[in-house]
Amino acid sequence: MIKILVVDDDEKILQLVSIHLSREGYSVIKASNGQEALDVTENDFPDLAVVDVMMPKMDGFTLTKELRAMEIPVLLLTAKGELADKEKGFLAGSDDYVVKPFEPKELLYRIQAILRRYDKTVDPMIKIGSLKINQQSYEVQAGKKTLLLPLKEFELLSVLASRENHVFTREFLIDRVWGMDYEGDDQTLNVHIKRLREKFRPIAPDIKITTMRGVGYKLEVNK
Repeated sequence: MIKILVVDDDEKILQLVSIHLSREGYSVIKASNGQEALDVTENDFPDLAVVDVMMPKMDGFTLTKELRAMEIPVLLLTAKGELADKEKGFLAGSDDYVVKPFEPKELLYRIQAILRRYDKTVDPMIKIGSLKINQQSYEVQAGKKTLLLPLKEFELLSVLASRENHVFTREFLIDRVWGMDYEGDDQTLNVHIKRLREKFRPIAPDIKITTMRGVGYKLEVNK
């Protein structure tokens, strides 16, 4: 799965971009400033970065130079549209430039163009154990059986299946599937996990969603 680092000190923009990228099947890494972005890349190397220009601690131009030194493609995101700022962005090594306010579709098109340029494509299909998860048609195939899950169950399964044996915290899963502004009962996540287990236990016995007590969940494949 293609990983995209999104760096913006505006929490609303950070969340908006992350939601649209997740819906397109990208794995999203978030950071609220340049230094945090560099810290994140030490353990989770992205395929591309979407970087805001105006940020505290380290501006987007400086961060772009650091990321390009690591050969990470960069798309700059800024409220400024002056030619001088665009020139400064390209001189820093950015691959493209999008001005706020922007249409999410335009951002996605530009990201896709950069990924094609670097021969990186998005695979809409997650294959794990006996499961095939199609992130375009929202279908899940287990053997010869095809399921159409409710949207939140599908999104939860897709996140868990994106990294086998990786422990996702409860907070991360709630944020990714329901959004940071979710104010519902914490039991909602438990209920969705239970439903997934009940649905796949009889048709995909090799797939196991394990509870890591006090932390979260991980998806395992019994081989």
